[in-house]
Amino acid sequence: MKKHLVLTMSCLIAALQAGSVLAAENPHWSYSGHDGPKHWSTLDPEFKVCATGKNQSPIDVTAAVAGALAPLEISYQPSGASVINDGHTVQVNYQTGSYITLDGEPFELKQFHFHTPSENLIRGESFPLEGHFVHADKNGSLAVIAVMFKEGNANHALASIWPHIPAQVGATAALKQPVDASQLLPAQQDYYRFSGSLTTPPCSEGVRWLVMKAPQSLSASQITELMKIMKHSNNRPVQPLNGRVVVAS
Repeated sequence: MKKHLVLTMSCLIAALQAGSVLAAENPHWSYSGHDGPKHWSTLDPEFKVCATGKNQSPIDVTAAVAGALAPLEISYQPSGASVINDGHTVQVNYQTGSYITLDGEPFELKQFHFHTPSENLIRGESFPLEGHFVHADKNGSLAVIAVMFKEGNANHALASIWPHIPAQVGATAALKQPVDASQLLPAQQDYYRFSGSLTTPPCSEGVRWLVMKAPQSLSASQITELMKIMKHSNNRPVQPLNGRVVVAS
């Protein structure tokens, strides 16, 4: 089963770089209606774990066990990047050279994308935006850093991306200036860690989740601008913990 998971994750890396985790031949899925989250598992046999999985994401972080988690080792570099509107999310594809070190192994930053409102909750609190920074190690195992954004001051890092988001679904635009993903992370980097899954079909499990405790900010107009392009919310409802332990740094 572990070998199968590694192979599955390896196959997902190319899709993660190219856009959302959705191959062209897979059936249409969305965030509402007959092909919304409640029905994902019925749309394709490859999606069955969306219903049968026991370690699904997102979650509501209502309680956590204090643990000896190592400080996050983040080595992000400014990078040339492109932004895609794939109809499910707005995603920035990152060039090679940026990574985190987790459990003694480097995980390369592949892309980051956004969900509005947030998918994960912290003690029941939802945020207007959540960023997912998706990393993969040499074996295809995935690790995601999640950052919450609350309404407040305008976010200058987002301001360098938002004007370039294509309005047309499926379109990609090259960003004229390098992007520094580290500017989207909070300065205070305490975090929650748990084992979870992709939050979109095929909902594959074995993903290491690192949810930042401290939120970043963005303005009301930045939220509005994103919703004008997305035209819908793109958050999967929270999933049962099923006995999982959330560890806090």
